[in-house]
Amino acid sequence: MRYRLAPLSAIALILAGSAAIAQTATFDPARLSQHVQTLGSDAFEGRAPATEGETKTVAYLSDQFAKAGLQPGGDVVGGQRTWTQAVPLLHSEFTAAPQVNVDIAGKATPLTQGEQIAVRAPTNGDKAMMIDKADLVFVGYGVKAPERGWDDFKGQDMRGKILVMLVNDPDFEGGEGDFGGKAMTYYGRWTYKFEEGARQGAKGVLVIHETEPASYGWATVKNSNTNAMFDIVRHNPAAEHPPLEGWIQRDLAAELFAASGTSFDAMKAAAKRKDFKPVPLKADLTVHGDAKTEVITSHNVVGILPGAARPDETVIYTAHWDHLGIGQPDANGDRIYNGAIDNGTGLAQLIEQARSFATGPRTQRSVVFMAVTAEEKGLLGSEYYAANPLYPAGKTAGVINTDVLGVLGPAKDFTIRGNQKFGLLDILVDEGAKRGRRYMPDPRPETGGFFRSDHFTLAKVGIPAMSFGPGQDLVTGGVPRAEAWSKNYTAKMYHQPDDEYSPDWDFTGMAADAELLHAVGLRLANSCEWPNWSQDSEFRAARDRSAADRQGTCTSAQPAKPGERG
Repeated sequence: MRYRLAPLSAIALILAGSAAIAQTATFDPARLSQHVQTLGSDAFEGRAPATEGETKTVAYLSDQFAKAGLQPGGDVVGGQRTWTQAVPLLHSEFTAAPQVNVDIAGKATPLTQGEQIAVRAPTNGDKAMMIDKADLVFVGYGVKAPERGWDDFKGQDMRGKILVMLVNDPDFEGGEGDFGGKAMTYYGRWTYKFEEGARQGAKGVLVIHETEPASYGWATVKNSNTNAMFDIVRHNPAAEHPPLEGWIQRDLAAELFAASGTSFDAMKAAAKRKDFKPVPLKADLTVHGDAKTEVITSHNVVGILPGAARPDETVIYTAHWDHLGIGQPDANGDRIYNGAIDNGTGLAQLIEQARSFATGPRTQRSVVFMAVTAEEKGLLGSEYYAANPLYPAGKTAGVINTDVLGVLGPAKDFTIRGNQKFGLLDILVDEGAKRGRRYMPDPRPETGGFFRSDHFTLAKVGIPAMSFGPGQDLVTGGVPRAEAWSKNYTAKMYHQPDDEYSPDWDFTGMAADAELLHAVGLRLANSCEWPNWSQDSEFRAARDRSAADRQGTCTSAQPAKPGERG
C-alpha cells in the first residue's frame, strides 16, 4: 500500500505551530525508508556477525558512506585510512543442542534447550560444557553492592555452585534496597549477574525469566541466547564469564522452590529484604555440550568529515548494524531475523545524517559516523572501540546514538534511554524546544534501556553519550497509539522474525528526529563546548581524568557544573 509523505515544512508547522523554525538540514523520508527496506530484507540474512550477512552489510554501509561524501575513518592500513575497524571476537556455538538434565528432589528431568531453559554457548574459553550434578542455590537478585548496603551472598562460598537469580534488581517490586525503585540500575542487568557469578567462583548462573521485570517475553530470551555467542577477546575470560550462563522459565523455578519446601512468591518476598541469605535448593543440574570456538574478525564501519579548524576534536554519531541472523523458525517457518526496526532504522538515520553533514559547510570539529558490530551480543563493537578508540576519547565532545527509531509519523516529544543528567542532554532539550518539541524522561526506566545500547560502553570511559528515543505523544493518535505499537512490537517483533519492513510505515517522524539530531551535532561540532556528566554521575570521574586532553582548545576545559555545559 502506498502512502503520501508529508513535506518536512508541514511537519515543522505541526510541531511548532505558526512559529518559524530555522532548519539546519532537511531529511528525505523516502531515502530513510529505502535504507530500512534494503537492510531489513531477506537478502541481508539478518545481518549477523561473521556471516555473509555481515559481508553484505559492511559493503553496503561503506558504499553509502562514500556516496554520501565521507572519507574513510577506520583502521590505517598501508598508510591509508580504511572504511572499517577490525574487531576480533571470540565466536562460540554449540555443535548440537546441549543435553540438560535437572534432578529435583531425586527425580531426574530432561530439559529442552529453548523451552524450559536457554543455555548460552560458552564464552569463558572452554570448548565444551561438562557440568555434572552441580548443586543449585537461590541467591535472590544476585547483587553485591556495598555502596548500597546490599549483599545477597552474605559471605557464603559459592564456588562450584549453580546460582539461580531473579532478573532486575531488589527495588523493582518494592524491596528494601537503594536501587532507585523501578529505574533499573546496572545491578539489574543480566550481564551484571553473569559477571558477579564469575566473581563468586560459581559453576554457573541461571536467571529466572519473568516478562515484566525482564521487559520482554521468553521468545526474546530464546532467540537471543540459543544461537551463536560472541565476546571481546579477553586475557582472562573466566574472570567475567562462569562456565554456564543461561535463563530458565519461571515455572521451572517455581518447581525447584516447591521441591525445596518453599514457593516462588515466598522466595521473591525474601529476596527483597536486606537480610536475605542464599537458599540451597534440593536440586542439581547436569549440562553436556560441545562447542565450536574460534576467534573471528568482525568490523565497525567508520566514515569521517575532518574538521576545518580543530580536526583532532570529534563529534560521533553511532548505530549498530548487526541483528540475530538466521535462527530457529517461528510459527510461520520464517528463519530470518531481519531487524528492520532494530536497527535498520538507526542505520538509515546514520547514513542520511552523514549525507546531510557532507553536503553542508565543513564544521570546525571532525564529525565521525560509525556503525558498530555485535551490539546484540553484548555491545561488543562499541566496547572494543571504547578500549581501542580511533579518535581520542578525551577530545570526543559527544556521542549521539540511534537504536530503534519511530515509524509512526511525527511526535510532539522525544526522549533518551535512561535518566542521566549531563550537558549533552541540555543541548538536545534546548534544540528540541526551538522546534516546538518537549523532552520526556525515559518512560520505562525499569527496562534498563540505558545499559542496553552502545552509548553505555562509551559512557563508561567518560565520553558524554546518549541514545535518542522517539517520542510517545504522536501527532496522529497520541500516546495511546504509541503505547499500543510498543506493546505489540515487544511481544511479536522484538528479536523475532516479524521485525520486517512494512510499506505502511511513516518515516516523516524519523526525518524530523534526524533534523533535531543534526542540529545537536552541528551545534556541538561548531562550538567550543565540552559537555560533562553531572557531579553525581558514575561517569563523571572518568571524564574528569581526561580534562588535560582538552586544555589549550578554544575554551577552558575545566569540568562543568552539574547540568551545565563546559
